Amino acid sequence: MKFPISALVFALSAAMPLASVAGDAFSDALAPSPDAHVARALAPYVESGALPGAVSIVCDGDRTEVSCAGFADVAARRPISLDDAFMQCSQTKGFCGVTAAILVEEGRLSLDDPVSKYLPEFKTLWVKVSETNDTRTLKKAQNELTVRMCLNHTGGFPFEIPAKSPDVPGGGGSGGMPIRSAAATAASQPLLFEPGTDVRYSNTGIDIAAAVVQTIVGKPWDQFLQERVLDPLGMAETRFKPTDAQIASKVEMYDAHGDAPATWKSHNNQEQRPYNDDHVFPSAGAGLWTTARDQVKFYRMLMNGGVGDNGARILGEDTVRAILATSTRPNGLGGYSLGLNATADGHGWFGHGGAWGTNCQVDMDRRRLKLWVVQLNGAPRPWDKARAAAEDAFFAEAIDRTDERAYTGRTE
Repeated sequence: MKFPISALVFALSAAMPLASVAGDAFSDALAPSPDAHVARALAPYVESGALPGAVSIVCDGDRTEVSCAGFADVAARRPISLDDAFMQCSQTKGFCGVTAAILVEEGRLSLDDPVSKYLPEFKTLWVKVSETNDTRTLKKAQNELTVRMCLNHTGGFPFEIPAKSPDVPGGGGSGGMPIRSAAATAASQPLLFEPGTDVRYSNTGIDIAAAVVQTIVGKPWDQFLQERVLDPLGMAETRFKPTDAQIASKVEMYDAHGDAPATWKSHNNQEQRPYNDDHVFPSAGAGLWTTARDQVKFYRMLMNGGVGDNGARILGEDTVRAILATSTRPNGLGGYSLGLNATADGHGWFGHGGAWGTNCQVDMDRRRLKLWVVQLNGAPRPWDKARAAAEDAFFAEAIDRTDERAYTGRTE
């Protein structure tokens, strides 16, 4: 099925100096119009139905472009917008990293603290050596599990504990168990490798780190996140249990089929349904719902070195640089900090993606950001190459006006 491009693709090219931002002016001012690089690149895929809908925000210093292409709901022909709720899934991990960084900055936590200092059940851990149909061989872990290892996926934990796996009868997905219970359950099960010696991407490790945070602060992790990050940044549309209104206007999920039209998917078993029922629990590994307009506030805070566009200081710039933008893993194990992809030296892009294709990366040095929102399962996704080229074209258009400013007002 094809749709008229004029009805689907909108974008905005705007210059918004940071110095002029007051309150939530940056996020509030975002609105789409038809001329952005990414919008033009996505148009053929939207027209063919291969890409149901997507939101892109790219920033380069004072320059910003916003693209809203296609539909949040193809069947209802509801255009996608900056204010539609979506599941950001693993992008939640960066929020956990920020809460840990707050405690490090305040001197209440060291990343090299043993997890057992806060959660005693982690004092003695076992590592799986081998397993057959009827025999499992374990050895006692020699390395102390640290908070750092939990946050950078070197702790040895599986992606999810069996009790939360949708592949196991009764498994509830990422939000299927309270954080403290998930941590205690993980401590009773064997690790996949000696802590700190390898990498296994793990929601479980992030939830354990969140359990440490909530033990230190004496309140649920999600409450601490609300008080110290979401509320100060004005992220009123970001929550673990979306409202009925948000669910009614959410970005629908689709299966991608390359150049063929995408097909609607009612849900993915990794997420609890109904999404705001009492059986859904906050998970630091994956669980936050948000909107593009809200999410950009968090990532611009990171881009700005810990301060939101509304002036709220969440972290010091040195803290962001040292333990969020810089990898905390041992050499040779890839770049990852505290719930965020990161570089070895703290310069260049850092950020995170989510299971259904969402992603945001920021560069503190150049004050750049690229945010992408979709709700897609499957591959291939041919528009990604076109989108990346469009982002590169946007960044390449930055104009050096140094000489122009130097001579402004002169008569000779």
